[in-house]
Amino acid sequence: MGIGDKIENAAQDIAGKAKEAVGEHRGDENLAAEGRNDQTKADLKQAGEKVKDAFK
Repeated sequence: MGIGDKIENAAQDIAGKAKEAVGEHRGDENLAAEGRNDQTKADLKQAGEKVKDAFK
């Protein structure tokens, strides 16, 4: 996994956590769900990168 990919995945995860927190604070379930979705995407990308690295 390249350093750029790690940074991008971490940024997406952090942004997702922020969206989730703001959504929960405002009572906006759609925004909170979007934040959780962003976190899941970042986790899946990270897992995919680890699998690619394992086959190198």
